[in-house]
Amino acid sequence: MKMIISLTILSITFLTACNKKGKPIVDPPGPVEIKDSVLVQNLTHVWELTWGPDNFIWMTERGGKVSRVNPTTGVVMPLLTISEVVSNNEGGLLGLVLDPDFMTNHLLYVEYDYNSPGGYKGKVVRYTYNGTTLINPLVILDNINAASNHNGCRLLISPDKKLFITTGDAIRYDTDPQSLSSLNGKILRLNLDGTIPSDNPYPGNPVWSYGHRNPQGLVFANNTLYSSEHGTNIDDEINIIEKGRNYGWPNVEGFCDGPNEQTFCSANNVKQPIKAWSPTIAPSGLDYYDKDEIPQWKNSLLLATLKNSRLYQLKLDAAHTSVTETNEYFTNKYGRMRDVCISPDGKVFIGTTNGSNDKIIVISKK
Repeated sequence: MKMIISLTILSITFLTACNKKGKPIVDPPGPVEIKDSVLVQNLTHVWELTWGPDNFIWMTERGGKVSRVNPTTGVVMPLLTISEVVSNNEGGLLGLVLDPDFMTNHLLYVEYDYNSPGGYKGKVVRYTYNGTTLINPLVILDNINAASNHNGCRLLISPDKKLFITTGDAIRYDTDPQSLSSLNGKILRLNLDGTIPSDNPYPGNPVWSYGHRNPQGLVFANNTLYSSEHGTNIDDEINIIEKGRNYGWPNVEGFCDGPNEQTFCSANNVKQPIKAWSPTIAPSGLDYYDKDEIPQWKNSLLLATLKNSRLYQLKLDAAHTSVTETNEYFTNKYGRMRDVCISPDGKVFIGTTNGSNDKIIVISKK
């Protein structure tokens, strides 16, 4: 009799802990303590960190150096210093992205600034990795205006194998961001061979979105393209990037909340940010966290920032279209943070950009 009662109670308990499909309901894991440590030091102006399919971190330093970094030992393997790179304040070697088929075709893309007969310019170049260095440079896009500030530039390849490129206004805010004939103040979209996709919003034009000031973070997640963007002394932004949309600069900063801004937004199909900061935080590299290593960060954008040198966790809602919670970490501990990348097992890597003894920081659970 006791056995029957016990089995009955067990059955009731199991049923009440199941969902409608009969699968046991498992409570989500609670928050864990995190730890941070220095993986690499003695770097100079880290700009890009990206996790490669070879399970190494691929890194650019603004002076022109491309390297692979062992994420376990911290050993840095220099691949190439691009001699054409001219580092002018915020200009230099910036974004890097690996081809989705890198393990078979060994292709990667970088963006850098250089001196040309027409002035200081930026270009996107494709290289081939031969196991030791980078060879066979092929220019994919050239003649992007560059300056000592506001150059962008992040590179991203979407799941449908399109190359996205962020460009800043190169301090030409009066003319370039709102002009569809300029490459600056834009997010551009190309085929991987540099040709213009037939489904771009403006035929024969690489522009995907416009009205940007200085977007320095870009990540694709949840079937959505997110970008981080520097404002002036107000309204740094997190944006959801949509095809053909205007993001307002220089006529709109942040939300469409001033009378003149509201008029411009209505007339020009302006997309408002999902998050804005005043005073500014100087947002840079951006990634999306969906791992189990640090469960409290799941469904969050992770944002590296320069002001007060901190990492932001931006928790998203269930629709992934608004920020519901903001948390800050490591304020002023390591200096200016330029980029963030995430390993498949959920560790987070942050690159600093102070100019001397720059570092890669690794974050994991204790």
